[in-house]
Amino acid sequence: MASHAANLWVLLGLGLAGIFLVTKRLKKTIKADFGAFIQKLELLPPPQPAPPKAPHPLTGLNFAVSDVFDIEGYVTGFGHPDWLRTHEPSTRTSPVVLALVEGGATCIGKTVVDELAYSIHGENKHYSTPTNPAAPARFPGGSSSGAAVAVAADFVDFSLGIDTLGGIRVPAAFCGVIGFRPSYGVISNTGIIPVSSSLDTVGLFAKDPSTLHRVGLVLLQLPFSVQRNPKQILLADDCFELLKIPKDRISQVVTNSTEKHFGRQVLKHENLEKYFSSKVPSLKEFYSQKINGDSKISSLTLLANVAQILQRYEFKCTHGEWINSEKPVLDSAISAQINETLDMTDKEIEICKSIRTEMRLAVNNLLKVDDMCVSACICTALICSVDDGILVIPTTAYPPPKLGSKEIFSDDYQNRSFSLLSIASISGCCQVTLPLGYHDKCPVSVSFIARHGGDRFLLDTVQTVYSSLQEHADTVAKSKLSPNAVKQEHSAEVVKEKGNQAYKDKQWQKAIGFYTEAIKLSGNNATYYSNRAAAYLELGSFLQAEADCTKAISLEKKNVKAYLRRGTAREMLGYYKEAIEGI
Repeated sequence: MASHAANLWVLLGLGLAGIFLVTKRLKKTIKADFGAFIQKLELLPPPQPAPPKAPHPLTGLNFAVSDVFDIEGYVTGFGHPDWLRTHEPSTRTSPVVLALVEGGATCIGKTVVDELAYSIHGENKHYSTPTNPAAPARFPGGSSSGAAVAVAADFVDFSLGIDTLGGIRVPAAFCGVIGFRPSYGVISNTGIIPVSSSLDTVGLFAKDPSTLHRVGLVLLQLPFSVQRNPKQILLADDCFELLKIPKDRISQVVTNSTEKHFGRQVLKHENLEKYFSSKVPSLKEFYSQKINGDSKISSLTLLANVAQILQRYEFKCTHGEWINSEKPVLDSAISAQINETLDMTDKEIEICKSIRTEMRLAVNNLLKVDDMCVSACICTALICSVDDGILVIPTTAYPPPKLGSKEIFSDDYQNRSFSLLSIASISGCCQVTLPLGYHDKCPVSVSFIARHGGDRFLLDTVQTVYSSLQEHADTVAKSKLSPNAVKQEHSAEVVKEKGNQAYKDKQWQKAIGFYTEAIKLSGNNATYYSNRAAAYLELGSFLQAEADCTKAISLEKKNVKAYLRRGTAREMLGYYKEAIEGI
């Protein structure tokens, strides 16, 4: 069995036919392993248990780990030769790596990370930048660049990395693979070199949702539970405005897939800037303390700034002494951030803790379902339970930048990127990055976020919708739908949300007006008719409610709320037989 890894590498070399390709266009050598690996090794799983016991859950899978995970007998390199030179081999293997090996998977190597795992670009001048298999002329994303490339190039079934401010999510988006950042603290960071202790999370890359699910359940050590579907898919409209590609290229895919699996009624829209501004007051308190800046700055930008300051502060607290004594040669951009004078008072540290607490509570509350059930529903035995929701945002604002591009250092690139990435990093909620094909020859992705601790629910949701997302991504990419038609659909959704708010405020007539406007903009949407029916019921306009529900059902046979509301309307009209038959 000791020859297993050697044979694998021979096969990989033959499979690549190559060989070291040099192209004038890229002006770089593409290595046989795409520059993903920094160390070849082999950790074999234990023998299979004897029947009738089940085989190990990860049997047949191989994986690699980023060079921040300790493996007994090897020096953990942390993306820098000076770190490698000044540290001893590890005496223990990281418990996370051991759990995967004991679960039946084979570890075949360590992969390249950015210098000191600090950047999100994927660049490392000491070990060379891994080649992005999905877009060879563009950055692979970091800090766990090699781990993402290893999966994208089919060298391994999955890989491990670390996500501080995007170290898993950005490479997943840029390389066109699935990336999972679990809830903060649910997986042990023991045996891993820290970057920022309050932000670091072990994460993983996978090529398909089945592998993600298998590995995720082993990592999270979760017991069996019944799968639950989301009752709410929340699109963060202001986050999609940050995109540098047409926003409909992503939002339309999610909308279409959601309609197919869960019905249009679960789709909702939110402005996170306004929401966080009201729910996370410590954000502005921190900024006024630390920066003395403009109080009108957006809450998402504030969040991005807090996350970067926190990362820099904790990194210097942990590694500042080594940097000062060894004076390693660092990339100029990383050096500028690390060496910037930054002191944190006890009060500022406390405010940061408050921000984390408020953010987690804000996201968890946002993803609770506020079901618009009608109190007069005849089916009183049916109790609408509160379930989990999913927040949908772009993973990154920009497509993968070209190698050597200076845009990665621009304020606009940094602000847009970290405004999106800091949401999960600061709140500690779980996030998964999902590929959605290509736009202008660059990988496109979307991210799903679930509440802190909702990791299994998130993995289950991904497994349910992944195939549909890929199908709709292909359809939307080829679609000839006019920009005006897409704009009308979006406008209708915005108006519908105004109607929902009016309904919550018990302004029934105002809600009806908004829903009517939405119907005029998009007349084939069952949810708009069903919601208007709910408002009509509150006003006692049972004939109109019954007609709206019938229309909704004709458009969407699975619209449960429409059936219930029609039953209520018919009961109030005295159509008892029809009320029973219509449910």
